Amino acid sequence: MAEVSVADKLCNACASGNTADVLFLIENGADVNGLNSFNRTPIQVVKLGKPSLVEVLLEAGADPNMPDPVLNLTVTHDAARDGHKDTVRVLLDYGANPNMVDDRGNLPLHLAAMGGHLELTQLLIGCTLDPQTRNGQGYTAAELAQHHGKTDVFSFIQHYLGAH
Repeated sequence: MAEVSVADKLCNACASGNTADVLFLIENGADVNGLNSFNRTPIQVVKLGKPSLVEVLLEAGADPNMPDPVLNLTVTHDAARDGHKDTVRVLLDYGANPNMVDDRGNLPLHLAAMGGHLELTQLLIGCTLDPQTRNGQGYTAAELAQHHGKTDVFSFIQHYLGAH
């Protein structure tokens, strides 16, 4: 059986949310931007519900804007899609770009709105250069919210756009 690489150990610790192991590995020279055997960085596989762990990685120099090699998703896309507002806030505080698009042309705002994550939509809309950007299928974040029955998110975006 082959020995597990340091990058795989760090990614495994990140995915399981084991902050103690992550800190130990980083303190002992693990590369926070190193690729595991699935061609992912630690921040791309981190347990999104642990914003403090995301912050540990970012403080150690992890790149929050590294896109996933398959769908071109950043960790901000993943956190926005899954409704992890505190994690998105930490990512933005450390330089995550909320204006990057995935392979379908979605901004994190599109994914938050489609998922009905109102507070996250409220956070992202002010950071998005053009909240009326259309994704690759031609939909705005508001249209995605409406299409998916997320009426509170749709109403908020409509009100926001009317006020700006």
